[in-house]
Amino acid sequence: MATDQTNQGRVAGGAGEVFHAFLKLGLTSFGGPVAHLGYFRDELVLRRRWLSDAAYADLIALCQFLPGPASSQVGFALGYLRAGLAGALLAWAAFTLPSAALLLAFALGADAFGGPMGQDLIHGLKLTAVAIVAQAVWGMARALAPDRTRATIALAAVMILALMPTALGQLAAIGAGAVAGTLWCRRVDQRAGDHLPVPISRRAGLLLLVLFLALLLGLPALVAAWEVPGLALFEVFFQAGALVFGGGHVVLPLLETRLVEPGWVSADAFLAGYGAAQAVPGPLFTVAAYLGAMVAPGPDGIIGAAIALLGIFVPGMLLLLGVLPFWDRLRHADAARAAMAGTSAAVVGILGAALYHPVWTSAVASMADFAIALAAFILLTVWRAPPWLVVAVTVLAALALGRAA
Repeated sequence: MATDQTNQGRVAGGAGEVFHAFLKLGLTSFGGPVAHLGYFRDELVLRRRWLSDAAYADLIALCQFLPGPASSQVGFALGYLRAGLAGALLAWAAFTLPSAALLLAFALGADAFGGPMGQDLIHGLKLTAVAIVAQAVWGMARALAPDRTRATIALAAVMILALMPTALGQLAAIGAGAVAGTLWCRRVDQRAGDHLPVPISRRAGLLLLVLFLALLLGLPALVAAWEVPGLALFEVFFQAGALVFGGGHVVLPLLETRLVEPGWVSADAFLAGYGAAQAVPGPLFTVAAYLGAMVAPGPDGIIGAAIALLGIFVPGMLLLLGVLPFWDRLRHADAARAAMAGTSAAVVGILGAALYHPVWTSAVASMADFAIALAAFILLTVWRAPPWLVVAVTVLAALALGRAA
């Protein structure tokens, strides 16, 4: 039944329909990955009936199992199931490029924020980042670390990062979470979904997985042997997209260690871009466009933005297409689901550590700053205000505070 629906959808639909549907979503989808998945369901499952609810749920389960931007991966897969590879690429472009263009414009206009008012605006964006990350930690902790075992795994991840506050420490925390999950999370309820019809062969999937691994392992060696700034920039963002579980907020600590610590992007500019990303629709991973445009030394500007965008999104798409043919078997493996539960709990700890540094330490310097950040957090969690409105309120409060001072 699901297979017939999907095949009929692929016949009836076309790449143009996919682009139009996802452009609408790319211009209006505020609120982060969970909200994006709700928009996708309303527009593509309920209204357009591209696939069944059961197949959509299974697709979400797969994308949450993999590293990378979950909502973008779901959109990419929906485009692929509807209109093949052309549909997948158009779905990604239509959903991603509107917010990427806005953030690129923000980066290119960064020099306009050098005065006192500009600095107050940037400070407001940094305070917004405090509230947004705190909300993400709170929500993810309730969903991914709700019991003693997984809460302990999350705490262990924080301790690992306290001892080893580097990108290697983050990888160690994820690896330790996977091992701990395999040992102690077998009883966690991670139910497999219904069958998802996959129009890609296992051989093609295996080749894509090999390409993913070749890039993941080979790019650092190429960067070490061949000093090309564009290649080094691509490697940084490819590593981030390939190794981050849990969505856009979790990419923050990994990118911070790879960009801010070596001096490629200043801490203030980094957090300002992260705050600005909350005010635009589409996936949070498009902050890569801003960061790629801001790096020094270059390539920066439009070229840097394009390199960073491709770098951060390509690994998740390669993984998705590579794993799709094997998903039916993998999702029923107890060890795989247990490892994912442990990894997800470790991600909560990693994001919690990032909430302290660099987010809190770089933004909150006074009681007034704390009050603004707390008000933004309450607006998000209690009043359920949309993120763009919270950004506006927080920036206005920071501007008013700056003028009063």
